[in-house]
Amino acid sequence: MDNRLLQIQDRTCHIYGDTGAEYLLLQMADEHDLAGMEREVEAIRRQTAQPFLLAAVQVENWNDDLSPWPAPPVWGKQGFGGRAGDTLAWLQQAVPSIRRMYSIKEDCRVILGGYSLAGLFALWAATQTDTLYGVAAASPSVWFPGWPEYEAAHPIQVQRVYLSLGDREEYTKNQTMAAVGDNIRALNTALTRCGTTCTLEWNAGGHFKDADLRTARAFAWVMEGKQ
Repeated sequence: MDNRLLQIQDRTCHIYGDTGAEYLLLQMADEHDLAGMEREVEAIRRQTAQPFLLAAVQVENWNDDLSPWPAPPVWGKQGFGGRAGDTLAWLQQAVPSIRRMYSIKEDCRVILGGYSLAGLFALWAATQTDTLYGVAAASPSVWFPGWPEYEAAHPIQVQRVYLSLGDREEYTKNQTMAAVGDNIRALNTALTRCGTTCTLEWNAGGHFKDADLRTARAFAWVMEGKQ
């Protein structure tokens, strides 16, 4: 699998896929995600014939760069810096450069996705801009403090949303994170009621099982246009 590196300002993008693609997939990724990226891309190809280019953007400070607002630690000692706004601003500047470099039309369908906190970032970004076609949120961190109240007041502005969760994730002893099940069910209901094409898929296992394959399924579903 071809992996081309593209440096835009201070961030490294790992590029996979087709020049001139109809779909531009964007994923914020840490080292663990990048280690499984080739398997993820191959899994996407098995599930859709749509031509796509995936830009996996390397994230150096996961908790800070992807959190929409500051929050105290939920586990361990590291809190959340709330710098998602800076990350989104960079992404909005980077997309035109990626399009030009890989001959992707301006009217291509852009899908922002990711796993865990990157999934939450994608959902949050879709409340900030109407330029996205869809969101592929695999096991998103919708337990994040304040998220349900924020989303209720700031609608997600895309045509299609894929949500998933491991069926063991809500059964954690961490009371903050245990809200993930109820929160994702409520989000799916709210999106469906407002007319967004949305699905909620439950995967066997906990949060850390097959993250690459779950993310691939998310992207493929948004591209395929299925109900």
